[in-house]
Amino acid sequence: MTQDTRRLAWLPPERAFVVQFYADTMLDTAHMAGRVEHVISGQVGHFHSLTTLLSFITRVLVEGEMVGEAEV
Repeated sequence: MTQDTRRLAWLPPERAFVVQFYADTMLDTAHMAGRVEHVISGQVGHFHSLTTLLSFITRVLVEGEMVGEAEV
């Protein structure tokens, strides 16, 4: 396995998200807001804090793992 192949294995597309911050967002935990989209499923969420952003990402990843287990 080449180094590039190993690196890609650590970055699976099922774990890819696009995070877009509103223009007025100051990147601190007091005012972090925007939109997040899961690349593979297209699920979209809006967040108003780091906590809600991480909650969305966690929920989508857990759902994806449960679907993957069901398909096995």
